[in-house]
Amino acid sequence: MFVDSHCHLNYAGLIEDQPAVLARARGAGVSAILNISTRSSEWDAVLATAEGNDDVMASVGIHPHEADLHPDVETETLVARAAHPKVIGIGETGLDYYYDKSDRDRQRQCFRSHIAAARETGLPLIVHTRDAEDDTSAILSEEMGKGAFPALIHCFTADRDFAAKMLGLGLSISISGIVTFKNARDLQEAAKEIPADRLLIETDSPFLAPVPHRGRPCEPAYVADTARFLAALRGEPVEQLAETTTANFYRLFSKAKR
Repeated sequence: MFVDSHCHLNYAGLIEDQPAVLARARGAGVSAILNISTRSSEWDAVLATAEGNDDVMASVGIHPHEADLHPDVETETLVARAAHPKVIGIGETGLDYYYDKSDRDRQRQCFRSHIAAARETGLPLIVHTRDAEDDTSAILSEEMGKGAFPALIHCFTADRDFAAKMLGLGLSISISGIVTFKNARDLQEAAKEIPADRLLIETDSPFLAPVPHRGRPCEPAYVADTARFLAALRGEPVEQLAETTTANFYRLFSKAKR
């Protein structure tokens, strides 16, 4: 059985046919799904999907693209919403300097607010980073010095050096369907070296459909395709990778119930 540790069930491309999307995931052997929020306006809908499905869980957070639009969302707000029994993670949050849709100072401030919420609640921080690895690493290192917190780099696309820094801080790393792309050689090399006990898998659906589903909306069922590719890349049976990544998910997201 697989776990999709990061998807967006309430986004266009999935929400229109959500019951069928979930049915296909279950049919593909997906036993649990973490439905990620990116802005406060979707928190209620994301939670409602989790409440209506035993195998779906939720996060609360503000994506770095949305940081400018959420000046009022600080640590206290996140902690309060995280008290819901089906909220098992804080995020996604982080830094995105590729699109720069929010002021970088505000992104960093928002990121730190989420880190404080993760530290206070004990729930894992779900980190998005794009073209911002130096600042992401610096902030995580500094904040870990104030008090440890569990965290995950989602949709990992950086190099081995960044992976080593994150692993050194105690973070886990989640691999998406990008690893199946022909031009993802650097990512493939890094994915081979992630320690088995720190590895998770995800879809980030409806984005980043893996081979052989390129060109269509991604969905949680496709995490099985990513798992098969990743297992072959690492030279291990897919059953072993499924068992390991599922165990890692429940160890990291310890509030989740099997």
